[in-house]
Amino acid sequence: MPTYAYTARDARGRAVAGRLDGLSEEAVARQLGSNGLVPLTIAEQAEQTPYHHQLAALLGLDRPSRVDLVLFTRQMYALSRAGVPITQALRRLAQTARNRMLARTLLAMLEELEAGRDLATAMSRHPRVFGPLLVAIVRVGEESGRLDEAFLRLSQHLEREQKVVEQVKSAVRYPVIVLVFVAAAIFILMSFVIPEFARLYGSFNVELPLPTRIIIGTANVFAASWWLILGALFGLAWWLGRYVRTASGRLRWHGLLLRMPVIGSIVQRATLARFARAFAMATRSGVPVLQALSVVALAVENEVIARQLLGMRGAIERGEGLSRAAAGQPCFTPLVLQMLSVGDETGQIDEMLVEVADFYEREVDYDVRNLNDLLQPVMTLIVAAIVFVLALGVLLPMWDLVELARG
Repeated sequence: MPTYAYTARDARGRAVAGRLDGLSEEAVARQLGSNGLVPLTIAEQAEQTPYHHQLAALLGLDRPSRVDLVLFTRQMYALSRAGVPITQALRRLAQTARNRMLARTLLAMLEELEAGRDLATAMSRHPRVFGPLLVAIVRVGEESGRLDEAFLRLSQHLEREQKVVEQVKSAVRYPVIVLVFVAAAIFILMSFVIPEFARLYGSFNVELPLPTRIIIGTANVFAASWWLILGALFGLAWWLGRYVRTASGRLRWHGLLLRMPVIGSIVQRATLARFARAFAMATRSGVPVLQALSVVALAVENEVIARQLLGMRGAIERGEGLSRAAAGQPCFTPLVLQMLSVGDETGQIDEMLVEVADFYEREVDYDVRNLNDLLQPVMTLIVAAIVFVLALGVLLPMWDLVELARG
């Protein structure tokens, strides 16, 4: 909340100065008037943002996380269910929000609500914080008078997504740590240790084995140009990060994820579970099917499947049924198509899709928990192969020198 410096006069005409937090100059003036002061000047004070907050904003890391949105929707559900006015609820949450960007967004939304706009419109003006699915569900909740129920469904949806994300992170944490330490060890060996062995072997004037010559040649490149190699790696990582954020790069990256062995199947089922859960929630909340497909396409976070969902929407616009439109898209498994067909016939699409989401979420949960057990022996074999190659390259000349000494 902004801070304002003011000067005023009290009931006896004495000059008073100080600072107050408020949404605007008018709000501060009203607050001073309620305290028996007559404001003379009110000026907003420039906020000194810490450097780490400025760096986070520059790198785009200041956006609220899914956990922040879970807390926001859960608190909005509790406050709206208790009958607290929306403006008062937003003011309270803005004061207690842990994320600075979310707090500023809630204050901006509060000003828009006081200007006469509805909550969904105010949220839609901040797409970096609130996705289209959240905005659509809140809009339907406002129009139907069930805003508390809309926030409850959103909080449950975000909590399930956060659970899947945490499971995936826990599964890949071990192999990532191992790969980082192995890469650091190889870098140190190639830059500082192997060159010492190369000078030692060079003093004997003997022909070195081919593996040793390859390792020493690679080590010489590392020792001479390690800074250039690190710069090239950081530059490549920066370029890949920028490329993945483009439309074509995001499409290729998501397509690669779906084609990867083991991982691709988990990603596909997790994305289909997200689609089924979000589409069921949207249709159950009263969002029209075409609009639901549009917002869910943006919520699945996979460009390949999102484009197929938009193609499915186009087929429905041409007059095809929901299940037939889904059958024309390769992303849907036979289970999803069968449940959509049953739901289309019985008029219970939302319930059928909830069953699909529950089934795939259980499968993904099982596979993610077993993924760590699968990756551990693979990582062990990779590390053992690297150690074997390095040890073989270093020890082979020693054996030759021992044979030469015996001869």
